[in-house]
Amino acid sequence: MTTYSNDSDENAFESIEVPIPRPVRFWIFLLADVPSVVCSFVLLIYFWKNHSTRRTLNNHVVFLILICGLGVELVDVPFHLAYIIDSGIVKPSTPATCLIWWFITYGLFNGQQILLAWAAIERHILIFNAQLMTTKRARYCAHYLPLMVTFLYILSFYIYAIFIFPCENTFDYNLPACNASPCYQNDSLMGMWDFIGNNIVPGLLITFVSIALLIRVVRQKQRLKQQIHWRKHRKMTVQLLLMAILSMIFILPLNLLSLAHLCGLPEEIGADEEQYLFYTAYLFIFFIPFVVLYSTSKLWATIKMKLLCRLHHRIGVHTINHATVNTTRR
Repeated sequence: MTTYSNDSDENAFESIEVPIPRPVRFWIFLLADVPSVVCSFVLLIYFWKNHSTRRTLNNHVVFLILICGLGVELVDVPFHLAYIIDSGIVKPSTPATCLIWWFITYGLFNGQQILLAWAAIERHILIFNAQLMTTKRARYCAHYLPLMVTFLYILSFYIYAIFIFPCENTFDYNLPACNASPCYQNDSLMGMWDFIGNNIVPGLLITFVSIALLIRVVRQKQRLKQQIHWRKHRKMTVQLLLMAILSMIFILPLNLLSLAHLCGLPEEIGADEEQYLFYTAYLFIFFIPFVVLYSTSKLWATIKMKLLCRLHHRIGVHTINHATVNTTRR
């Protein structure tokens, strides 16, 4: 979720605040964030306690995606809520607050997209090249090592870019995220690498690799004409496609608009839309846990069963109480 520019005044907020009323933003964020946080914790606890789920290879990258999203939900979103409560002032008004906010906003937000791009690539390996995972050494080289390198890259890049890179930051405590303009973005190399490498490329990979996966799965199903192959890989495929659709709806439009500005589209064209897209991108964060929950069939079935039992219990209690009242009246 980076907006690249060579001019520090043409960054994410462009010295103005998004024209969504603050009370509206507050309630949207609060009502969306709380259920998403609860869902994320339920999933993480389930993944950690369930041995078979924890050992399933395709769940490892999903676990990290949830961790990144939870960081945004527990730090970034509360900072936004506090900003609104404090009448549009970042508090505490210190550089440390802004730097932490930027690290979460850019590092973990973009980190989710990078991890999702790797998840799309890895699904091809797990489904069509499963023989690469037959030995411990092969699993380390094809699964664990790329995942660890990807996650360490995300942390290392944004720690260096935001906390260490030698440039002078400007903090505006009267705008959300202190105007969301880390000075590294104005560096021709760092800014371009972050924008292209950490935003545009992952977004395009998620889109095209996910579509390619769907095409390959459908062709394999038709060619082999065996339902067992589809049932075996359906969960992985559906889960990835749902997450990819969320990314294409809520993340890709912002990145493409920013890319258009970089390629010569006048900044004033789409400026208001860019403000809205910056905030709608948070819907990706809020919806991801529910997509993962839906695709985690055992946990989803258990939750549905408990909800139905509780509903039936309440209906039964209400029926008994109603019958008792009628009997008493007679």
